[in-house]
Amino acid sequence: MKTAVITGASKGIGKAIAEKFAKENFNLAICARNENELQQTKNDLLKINATIDVLCVSADVSNKNERENFCKKVLNHFKTIDVLVNNAGTFLPGNIADEPEGRLEFLWQTNVLSAYEITRYFLPNMLQQKSGYIFNMSSVAGLQAYENGGSYSITKFALTGFSKNLREELKDKGIRVTTIYPGAVLTDSWKGTDLLKERFIMTSDVASVVFNAYQLSDSSLVEDIVLRPTLGDI
Repeated sequence: MKTAVITGASKGIGKAIAEKFAKENFNLAICARNENELQQTKNDLLKINATIDVLCVSADVSNKNERENFCKKVLNHFKTIDVLVNNAGTFLPGNIADEPEGRLEFLWQTNVLSAYEITRYFLPNMLQQKSGYIFNMSSVAGLQAYENGGSYSITKFALTGFSKNLREELKDKGIRVTTIYPGAVLTDSWKGTDLLKERFIMTSDVASVVFNAYQLSDSSLVEDIVLRPTLGDI
């Protein structure tokens, strides 16, 4: 049975991806900050597929020690890592000129360094088995500047660069790398909005494109996936 590691998996896009891989009979290693929500997610995943093994570790990936602890527990529990989804991230709007001091540093740790260091932790495992798939969850904010993007957009552009370099380094090592660029997805970030759900991407759609990309033969790769609401960006 194969294993998928998914960060930020207690809700939203991460949980939808975990549910999709559970349906496809993958063991799962998941992390999130809220331990109660994480345990509930584990219960939900086992209701979908009671035959899989689900390791859940409470971890704030913006904290170096916590993300390292998560990685160590995963490798102590599972022998091989087949899929890594660097999904954890935080959106905070702002302008470079007047956003709070330390905003860039916090978002850098959460949105960039977490993916960089977690990937480096699991890469030796993938390189040894000469196979693996890495998905990095970016944003349309990592493709073009937009109002109130600030440090968030900077970090997503950086994640795009990380993905491109990683893909180039690993293309002849049996490891594929795909970057996902969602627009507005109907998650808790939009809680309280008066916009109709039809204006948003569904989390299940993001999960579907991730798994569909994974299913391609080893000789093919979808490098970048851009998803936007059918009616355009919000």
